[in-house]
Amino acid sequence: MTDKELMLQAAEARKHAYAPYSGFCVGAALLGKSGKIYLGCNVENAAYTPTNCAERTAIFKAVSEGERNFTAIAIIGGKENDLSPCAPCGVCRQVLAEFCDGDLRILMGTPNAIQTSTLAELFPHSFGKHNLNE
Repeated sequence: MTDKELMLQAAEARKHAYAPYSGFCVGAALLGKSGKIYLGCNVENAAYTPTNCAERTAIFKAVSEGERNFTAIAIIGGKENDLSPCAPCGVCRQVLAEFCDGDLRILMGTPNAIQTSTLAELFPHSFGKHNLNE
């Protein structure tokens, strides 16, 4: 799976976004170590707080199907045809950190202009299992 192919999958997922309030549609494609791709889109709510981001939709979908290890996530977002690199929000970074190592590749942008980062670069001081007294 190339980065471009994964980003194209995210673009397909974006088509299903429900964003009637912000108009900011996001799609995500999460690549499991098994090779399976899990798609997600953002789903807004009039109360805003119950809104779910595309990245969390994809990871919750994957976890609910038994996948727990991931290698990359592609994210594409913006209003209509005004797409720009879309980094995961803080809540999504926290959820990704629960299931992914710092070397998770995060692809942002469009299929023809991809910026790549890692979870460790975007979330260097994450809170996780290591912080709990277990």
